[in-house]
Order: sequence, then C-alpha cells, then structure tokens
Amino acid sequence: MSILTLNPAPYIIIDFDSTFTKVEGLDELAIIALKGHPEQDQIVQKISDLTNKGMNGEMSFADGLRQRIALLKANRSHIESLISFLKTKISDSFLRNRQFLTENADQIYIVSSGFKEFIVPVATQLGILADHVYANEFVFDEDDNIIGIDEDNVLSMDGGKMQILSALNLPGDVYAIGDGYTDYELKASGLANRFYAFTENIERPRVMAVAEHVATSFDDFLYDNKLSRSQSYPKSRIKVLLLENVHPAAQKAFQREGFNVEFVKGALDEDELCERIKDVSIIGIRSKTMITKRVLDHANRLMSIGAFCIGTNQIDLDEAAKRGIAVFNAPYSNTRSVVELAVGEMILLIRNIVGKSNLLHQGIWDKSASGSFEIRGKKLGMVGYGSIGTQFSVVAEALGMEVYFYDEVEKLSIGNARKLNSLEDLLAISDVISMHVDGRKENTNLIGKREFDLMKDGVIFMNLSRGHVVDIHALADAVKSGKVAGAGVDVFPKEPKTNNEMFESELLGLPNVILTPHIGGSTEEAQENIGHFVPSKLLEFMNNGSSYGSVNFPEVQLPKLKDSHRLLHIHANVPGVLAKLNHIFGKNNINITGQYLKTNEHIGYVIVDIEKGYTEEFIQEVKEIEGTIRFRMLY
Repeated sequence: MSILTLNPAPYIIIDFDSTFTKVEGLDELAIIALKGHPEQDQIVQKISDLTNKGMNGEMSFADGLRQRIALLKANRSHIESLISFLKTKISDSFLRNRQFLTENADQIYIVSSGFKEFIVPVATQLGILADHVYANEFVFDEDDNIIGIDEDNVLSMDGGKMQILSALNLPGDVYAIGDGYTDYELKASGLANRFYAFTENIERPRVMAVAEHVATSFDDFLYDNKLSRSQSYPKSRIKVLLLENVHPAAQKAFQREGFNVEFVKGALDEDELCERIKDVSIIGIRSKTMITKRVLDHANRLMSIGAFCIGTNQIDLDEAAKRGIAVFNAPYSNTRSVVELAVGEMILLIRNIVGKSNLLHQGIWDKSASGSFEIRGKKLGMVGYGSIGTQFSVVAEALGMEVYFYDEVEKLSIGNARKLNSLEDLLAISDVISMHVDGRKENTNLIGKREFDLMKDGVIFMNLSRGHVVDIHALADAVKSGKVAGAGVDVFPKEPKTNNEMFESELLGLPNVILTPHIGGSTEEAQENIGHFVPSKLLEFMNNGSSYGSVNFPEVQLPKLKDSHRLLHIHANVPGVLAKLNHIFGKNNINITGQYLKTNEHIGYVIVDIEKGYTEEFIQEVKEIEGTIRFRMLY
C-alpha cells in the first residue's frame, strides 16, 4: 500500500508587493513620507496609478518606477516606519504557512521590483533567506533622503525579473507566484514552468486573463501542487453565501479565515436559491430565506447553515441532518433587543400614546386620560417562556407587573413569575398578552378567534415571535370590535423579501396598532452580537469539527487539534458503523490519539484524531463504509 505522501517542493519564485504582503510597499512609503503634505492625496494617487499600470503591463515598468521615485520625497526614517507597517500586512495565507516557508527556505526566492531596504526585514521574519531576496535598492544622499535607485540593478529595467531568473539557472521545476504582468513574463519566457496569478489581495483582470493557473491564496497554490500546508483543504476554495444583509462582522470573520465570501443584501426565493446554492459550502440566512428539501437537493457541497436569528423554522432541519449538514443559530444574541421592544410597545399601547400622537399630528389636542393606564399592577401573560420570555418577565416584574406564563415544556420560573396550567387560563387572566413561542408548524394560528374571545375586553396583545402563530384576520376583527384595545405586531405570515417590496395587511390603518417590520432583533448591538456568534460556531465546525450548539446535529465539543490529523465521519445512525471504523483502523495499524462519538435520531458523528502516517487506501476504505453520509479530514 502507498503511504499518503506529499510532493517535494519545486523552486518557488514569489513576488512581494500585493502578494507576500497585502499592499504595495512604494505606495505605502509615499503615504508615510507625504503625511501632512498639502498635495499628499494627489501625489499618492499618481504613484498608485503608475504602480497599477506597470503591474497590468500597460506601460514600461522601468519608466513607471522612475516616475514614482521622482514623486516620492522620502527619507530612510520613513522606511523604518514602513517596515513596521508591512510586518502587520503580510498576506494571511503566507502567515499561516510560515512552517512551509521555513522548512523549504532553500527552494524559495522573492524576486520583486520593490526595494530590498523594506523587503528583507519583512520576508526574513517568515523564514525567507536574506540572500534569496532579489529586489531594487535605493540611492540616498548624505542626509538619508531617497534621491534615486541603483541603476546597475537589473530589476530597475524592463525584463529585470527574467534576467534574475535566467542568472539563477535553477536546476528543476520553477513555479512563479505574483499579481503582476512581470511575474507572468517569467512563464511566457520559458524560465518558469508555471505561473500562478495570486488573487488573495488584488485581482488584475489582464494578468488573470493570461494565467493558466490562479491561486486565490498560498494555501491554494500548495494544495494544487500537493505540498505540505497548514490547511488540509484551502479555505479560499470554500464558498460562503451570506444573505439578507447579515452584519458585516460575519463577512469579515470568514474573509479573515480565507474563505471565498459572497454577500447578498436581500432574501432569495426558492428558485433563486436553488441556483445560487450550487457549490456553496456554508450559507448564512436570517428569517426570510427558506431552505427547503428542494433547495437542499441542489446543495451539492453544503456542509453548514447559519441562521442569523433565533428561529430555525425556515430550515428543513431533519432533511439537513440526514445529509450531514449542521445548522447553527443565535439563541441568545438578540434577546435583550426583543425584550426592550416588547416593553416599549407595551407601555405605548396601554397608554394609547400612538392614538394621541396621531391626533396631535392632525392638530387635535386630546388631553383626556380616558383609555390610558399604568402598567404597574397589571397582569402580563406570556405564551412561551424561553430566553426572551424569561428576560421579559424579569423586566416586567421590576416595573411592578404580575407575571404569568404558559409553556408546554416544564420551565423553572424566575422571580415571582407563575406558570399556569393551560393557555386558556392565561388568556382569561391577563391584561397584556405577549407571544414568545417558536416557529414550529404546530404553532400555526395558535391564537385565533376562539382565543381572542377568551381574553379580557380591552386586552393589549403583542406578537414579536413568528408571523404564522396568530390569525391576522381574527386579530383585525378583535381590534375593530374593541376586544383588543391595542396591538403590537412585529412579525407577519407573509413578509416582503426586500425593503423595496410593498407590505400589505388587514392591520393597516387600525387604531392603537403598532406595526414594525420584523425589527425585534434589529439593533446595532444585537446584529453585531449575532454577526460574531453565528460565524464563530460555523468556523468551529468547519475548522475543528466541533458541533456544540447545533440545533439538528449531534453536539460534540472538541479540543483543538494538535500534532494529529482529524477524521470526521458522518453516517446514518445504524448499528455497527463504529465497529467497522475501528476494524479499518486496526487493519491499517492506525494509531488513534483521540476518539469521540455522538448520535441523534438521524445520524452518527464520529471524530477520530490519528497520527499522520496513513495510506490513501485507508482513507478510501473509510469513505466506502456503508451508511457514510460525509467524510472530512482536517489538519
């Protein structure tokens, strides 16, 4: 059997600016040197334009370089500041693969049209040998001002990189990585076997058009050539689709890790999503996007779903589980925001503030106290006593209310809140009724005509949970008849997909009714919390295999992976799979350093940490175990 082996490293020629680092060194030096100069922005823009023209092959590189130096007006002290800055701007994928750079230093060269003075201190920090850096050099006057470049350095001339590579005469395969046209010329001239257009930091269409290979990251390059790397599979090849304008923190979290992220402001209907979800590995949604069985049928690579909200009724959880797709949500991140909206609406409604405000906007001064009440001493009845209900009860009690709740699940009451034995009992006793149930199908029209008839006359009614739990026609009739003195509704059975669509409802125009466009959790604080929380769970699952917090997946909280490779095996929950796995481990003499197993109704999830000396045949055997749904290897 063949041991799973990696290829020996070829000679690798790496560009520096916008490849090894995220920025162009000379452009950044100009920004530093010209700080406070009245024409800083104009001069820096001229230098940047010249840089881009040279990188795109639109002008003579040598001419552009000299024009940039003439505009620069910099000193040696500015270079020291630039070095400190560039050390914080090394491309993420090179940072992740510091070990590869160090272990293969003899095979790696930086050939750049930038300048040694700032390249060597930055590159050597990651293990690049100083004498493997080929770049231009500045010329200074006696006051250490930059007055030009070393004209004898071939890199200051057109075709300089080709001359350097020709002189090196490297005995073996040579692969060039860079973002500029001069890097492509190494392949075009026959001096390099391959050229990889590097797009982690910038995409230059003219360079990509001529490149046979594109590397979205250094991980991508290493994976393509079966070289040792920090990631078992390059994250730049893993597509993340974020819908419904989720908080920018989520997009940044995935981009920071090197994932390929697509961001869409609105929701997508089923047909649109069936098309867009192809090749997507992670999808993030809020409450409007429905992930149905049909959508999942088109999700050929989907591994995880993030619901950037509390509810998950918009996702077919069972079908996702059967396909080995883990679903995560944000059960607590927007709790406070929803509670504050509920408290605010309750006070406005019981005081009839909306009606008074509307009249005053018409010039009508109605100072009557009729129909306006304090909330102190009133009975708050909550249908559902989860994370929102419990926090709402604490705030309401602090305001002097009597708190009652009904929940089908046995819940420990907080403070003086009292559980009632039936929904009917709750409806009959409450002055204010607030809905806090989940979105399961069984809760459809939980509150209808019968339930409104059971309520007190003049009750205040609020629904900030899910639109389909209340019969809107019955609520409208109850408001019109006076049974409901005021209503606050944040969620509706049918909601517009985007802000551009018109909203229609029987509740429009009714007196003392507050309608809000599903904004219970729409505060900057809540959305930022969700924007951090949900990606953290998705990233733990993708990077580490941990499924703790999933709503449909066996929950396993795993230690960080150290000096092992982690095998993740998701299978149908049938007897004997673990025994078959262990038989394969034993037969192939695989040393196990850690093993974890958790099951639920649909699937089993086995995680095994193993030593690195395994064979390709072993991996294939594991994949072919009967009942296997999905297999991943992490390191």
